[in-house]
Amino acid sequence: MSLNTDHYLSIARGIITGSPPDLKTLQDICKTPDADIFNLLPGADLIRNFYKGKKIHLCTICNAKSGKCSEDCGFCPQSVFHQTQIDNYPLIGKEEFTQIPKSLSDTPVNRYSVVTSGRGLGSDEVDLVAQAFSSLEETRLSYCASLGIIQDRDFDVLRKAGVTRYHHNLETAESHFKKTCTTHTFNDRVDTIKRAQQAGFEICSGGIFGIGETDSQVLELALELKRLDIDAVPLNFLSPIPGTRMEGLSNLTPLKCLKIIALFRYVLPEKDIFICGGRQLNLKQLVPYMFYAGSNGIMTGNYLTTQGESLDDDMEMITQLGFEALN
Repeated sequence: MSLNTDHYLSIARGIITGSPPDLKTLQDICKTPDADIFNLLPGADLIRNFYKGKKIHLCTICNAKSGKCSEDCGFCPQSVFHQTQIDNYPLIGKEEFTQIPKSLSDTPVNRYSVVTSGRGLGSDEVDLVAQAFSSLEETRLSYCASLGIIQDRDFDVLRKAGVTRYHHNLETAESHFKKTCTTHTFNDRVDTIKRAQQAGFEICSGGIFGIGETDSQVLELALELKRLDIDAVPLNFLSPIPGTRMEGLSNLTPLKCLKIIALFRYVLPEKDIFICGGRQLNLKQLVPYMFYAGSNGIMTGNYLTTQGESLDDDMEMITQLGFEALN
């Protein structure tokens, strides 16, 4: 369906004045052809600017436990079901754990997240992570943990250690989930998010795209995140890794990535939208347009198993575009 810029701007103005689009309108956005993707961006940019201004969130992660994951997520090189060339190591120690946040104290990065492989850490490992967080000196950084499916007592332990946000991606739409993972369910992930919310955490949850989902399933995921009232939404784009079940998938284009970002901004106007793994590979020369498509945050530095951009390079891009890092 081909619609002009004025049409999308009208939708955006409705959103910022309290009249969100109905399902049919969002479905029409999903059907926007590649040739018309740039018509979507002014509206998405208007929404982002209204709710978030020119401030860009910067976050970075620590891969604190890598590989040998019992789950069979088809895109993930850390799964024991895949034969890949990645580093495998157990939970890192406190000294290594604290190196990154110490190095970030004088940078524009405002959130540090610890990520571990596996279905979920056991309570003894959660205690070690919490002890490491507790040992950090007070800084301007906010702390996030991504430790998988954990117990209720573990959430309480992390909260007491100063962690304010829990990350747990839904990964994809419920209707596509079984084609992505069979060792746990979509509802397992939703339940984990709800328990983290009940424990008082902000929630960071999004998905990965280019794993065989349809446009309508992209919208399905966005609407589920809206229903769950997620605080921050990381959008990842598949980097096909040799040895994984999805190594042969490559159906994303830079324009399709921009459409996904814009759709999420129309659905989730007030939320933080971060562009994370796969942005360089999939957006290519259009990387800077991710902000005009509606994102207001990026993960800087390396990802879990692939390289990202340096903080200096990301800051140069942000500055050149007339944005600034959120302090």
